[in-house]
Amino acid sequence: MPLRIVDALDDIPAADWDRLAGDANPFLSHAFLAALEHHDCVGERFGWYPRHLTLYDAERLIGAVPLYLKDNSYGELVFDFAWADAYRRAGLRYYPKAVAAIPYTPATGPRLLLDPTADTERAADLLTGAAVELCRELELSSLHWLFTDAADTARLQARGFLLRRGVQFHWHNPGYRDFDDFLSGFTAAKRKKLKRERRRVSDAGIELRVVHGHEADAALWRTVHGFYTSTFDRKSGIATLSLDFFREIGRTLGDRIVLVIAYVGDRPVACAINLRGRQALYGRHWGCLADYHSLHFEACYYQGIDYCIRHGLTLFEPGAQGEHKISRGFVPVSTWSAHWIADDRFRASIADFLQREDRAMRDYIDELREHLPYRADAPAPRAGQPGGHR
Repeated sequence: MPLRIVDALDDIPAADWDRLAGDANPFLSHAFLAALEHHDCVGERFGWYPRHLTLYDAERLIGAVPLYLKDNSYGELVFDFAWADAYRRAGLRYYPKAVAAIPYTPATGPRLLLDPTADTERAADLLTGAAVELCRELELSSLHWLFTDAADTARLQARGFLLRRGVQFHWHNPGYRDFDDFLSGFTAAKRKKLKRERRRVSDAGIELRVVHGHEADAALWRTVHGFYTSTFDRKSGIATLSLDFFREIGRTLGDRIVLVIAYVGDRPVACAINLRGRQALYGRHWGCLADYHSLHFEACYYQGIDYCIRHGLTLFEPGAQGEHKISRGFVPVSTWSAHWIADDRFRASIADFLQREDRAMRDYIDELREHLPYRADAPAPRAGQPGGHR
């Protein structure tokens, strides 16, 4: 079974890659990852150097890993800046390192893309072993698998990787008939508050429209990209996704791009950018021209929930962080990453830190669940854990 390292996703036929990636997660698609490379959203400019691992049986692709070398930690959303600082203070080099991840995307999914007709465990062994060997050959400090799904989390733990727990807030759809059916499970006070937020948006004369990627013209994409960059400008961040990137995925992913655009009259004033998979909606970016009361909640959360109900999607992941999502029906769930540390001393120190951090994270999640807005007699939302590891 030959292993190959690929520096450009276009060297792999899209149909072969997508056969492994499936259609559950749009960020794993060849179209999404290749568009990042086409428009310099990854590469030297931002310090994401593609080194995708591929595994073949004869000429058939049976395994792959979206792998990148990194000379920084920006855009990973699993924060290891303290680890890098500890290396620096010890006179050691933390960068470069390697990550198996989707750039700028904190969405749980497989990172070991495996052909189910092949020997998946042997393929997983070969790919994880090759990733570690590459890190040794290049004298990298570490290898990080970010936002791993249940199967990969278990595989990586069994292979000696250190696990790290994070938390996000997800919405689950047990089969709601409509938005009012969803709200019927809330306590009266929480339901009243949410309805008041929605009413403030409509009373301000703001209309929300859903536009799919293939429906957006060049002018609208310019507007959407302007909203996207404005958020980074306000928060002193780096907007890594270009206008041409958005235009390309709008064309190639089509209705898997879900834009929620807020209008005052004919003027767009805000936009929430989402992507959808087979059963899930993923909120990614938000931007606005001015501060409209409750518009962020309406565009980023309530419209997404309503979209999931109308389209029969069972999961809405609105992005990282945000305890304010709890009172709006999102439940805390564990997310996972897995880490290989080359230096034995730092590995031991990081392992100790992760054990202590994990205890605190479990307590934090348990506390958050005490503040869910649902009535005690209402059916409990499914509070799953994407990484699958308790």
